Amino acid sequence: MVTNPIIHFNKGNYEALNRFLATSNFSKIFIIVDENTNEFCLPKLLPLLETESEIEIIELEAGEENKTIETCIGVWEALIELGADRKSIILNLGGGVVTDMGGFIAATFKRGIPFINIPTTLLAMVDASVGGKNGIDLGGLKNQIGTITNPEMIVIDVEYLETLSQRELKSGLAEMLKHGLIADKKHWNLLKDFAQFDFSTFEKIIEESVNIKNNIVSQDPTENGIRKALNFGHTLGHAIETYLLENPTKEKILHGEAIACGMILESFISVEKGLLSPTEYSEIKNALNSIFERILFTENDINSVLKLLIHDKKNEYGQIQFALLNGIGGCNINQTTDNETIINAFKDYN
Repeated sequence: MVTNPIIHFNKGNYEALNRFLATSNFSKIFIIVDENTNEFCLPKLLPLLETESEIEIIELEAGEENKTIETCIGVWEALIELGADRKSIILNLGGGVVTDMGGFIAATFKRGIPFINIPTTLLAMVDASVGGKNGIDLGGLKNQIGTITNPEMIVIDVEYLETLSQRELKSGLAEMLKHGLIADKKHWNLLKDFAQFDFSTFEKIIEESVNIKNNIVSQDPTENGIRKALNFGHTLGHAIETYLLENPTKEKILHGEAIACGMILESFISVEKGLLSPTEYSEIKNALNSIFERILFTENDINSVLKLLIHDKKNEYGQIQFALLNGIGGCNINQTTDNETIINAFKDYN
């Protein structure tokens, strides 16, 4: 049985963390960071930790290209060298790469030690740190190896967002927009006009977005049903992200930028399947194109992305599985389509 962790938002979040550390009597506390969170976020966190336990810092190289088994081996070896045991705990302080990989490292070290996610990017706050999915990439393919193991708790502090560029903030916004599109039209309407967005309400809307995801996950922790709705935009988005990451001649893009593109493409497929109206599709396409920079796809690019789709971990019985919109605010899972429709989606996007 997978149990959902408690998510602590700004008010009282560190008090809850310190209470947990005090009552659990951990032998050692390991904090996993990358070079960015080591410099910008760790100095904020350390003075807030009230514990008698020894603290060790393990730094990773930043970036999706380092989300590999080789990095994990290095951390596992460091944990052994630094005396980690079954009574140790890991705090993952970072974005999606750190929380994904740190959770996987903890879930597999000595058959599993506890961990806590402290996300520092918007993407990690609203998506990567919530839901218990941990994992690493393999051969350039995203999240091919992993577990569903929940952290003991998730500590969300929006002050960490002050360290991010606007581009990174927008990357996280893509997942929030997705939550609105698949489950809550009101949430979509609050976020879709980014130019007019009221940032004084941002903390509250982040909490709403996290709650939308958490509500879906709590109904289906192991992704046998409704949780598949969270994959909207990700079937094509992940393939695009992988293709651009692995191709040295292409400009790299952030996860949210790939997902935004995937959401436009999969909205087109939703129209072709008779699930979404052309008017709603125009609204989605215009809104996302006003926030995210367009990606230009050549015919060769499209064919390369199509080839990557066969490796998507959501595939079943050789069929590519899509979560498609059933109007704005609704989603149909376990949808299939043909290559011609996917190619037409790219043509329409271009």
